[in-house]
Amino acid sequence: MRVMGIDPGLRNMGWGVIEVHGSRVTHVANGICRSDGDDLALRLLSLHVQLSEVIMAHKPDSAAVEQTFVNKDGAGTLKLGQARGIAMLVPAQAGLTVGEYAPNKIKKTVVGVGHADKRQIDHMVRLQLPGAEIAGPDAADALAIALCHAWHGRAQTGLSAAIQRASA
Repeated sequence: MRVMGIDPGLRNMGWGVIEVHGSRVTHVANGICRSDGDDLALRLLSLHVQLSEVIMAHKPDSAAVEQTFVNKDGAGTLKLGQARGIAMLVPAQAGLTVGEYAPNKIKKTVVGVGHADKRQIDHMVRLQLPGAEIAGPDAADALAIALCHAWHGRAQTGLSAAIQRASA
């Protein structure tokens, strides 16, 4: 199974793709989509085009996006929400299921602590994906999201299968 993690951002949208075979996880690719233009609509379009190209190139089977929460800057939260919409729309357009995970759940899954900082996330992602050259903190976060989805998505798939077997 090939899993894509997306760290939504209006200027920089991190992405990471991993391959999962049983308990074995390997790095496929990662990078950052950087928005172009001064106009919000053009920046969102730029992210859409770039993320679509990434999905076409790496052909993931599923995707996951980090949930965002409201902060003190309402306008900034709204803009981040629009970038998050692109992060969810593009995989959905490609026919992928899209998981959503709270930041604390991602950190707890990858680092073991729900309030880990970016340096800790980067370190643990590098430990779990040895040899991966990571494009930056946004890409490391995206790989952490993919790892979280690989772990929890597998559990959800197993539970769904068990429920279907029990009801048959």
